Amino acid sequence: MKADSVRGHLDALLLAALETGPAHGYAIITAVEERSAGALELRKGTVYPALIRLERVGLLRSAWEASGERRRRRYELTEAGRRALAGERASWLEFTTAIDAVLNPRTAS
Repeated sequence: MKADSVRGHLDALLLAALETGPAHGYAIITAVEERSAGALELRKGTVYPALIRLERVGLLRSAWEASGERRRRRYELTEAGRRALAGERASWLEFTTAIDAVLNPRTAS
């Protein structure tokens, strides 16, 4: 799938990947790829700035955690993030319903 296909939907994908619980950046990328059966490949250079932006606007919070000798940032949804995800889902349903009506018109019986 083209990288452009994700444009405009990245925030929703990241929020959804964190809905089940906190995760670090690589785990978020992996979750999106696994849930999409490999159809969506997110680049680190796109994901990390988006995570920082989502945290800045209050949809995520993060904390450093130790992983062996390494430290990594763990992200989790805030309550505002959960509300934003619900809104994204509603918008997505409305959008896909409208597109489906155009691409697959029902014939009158």
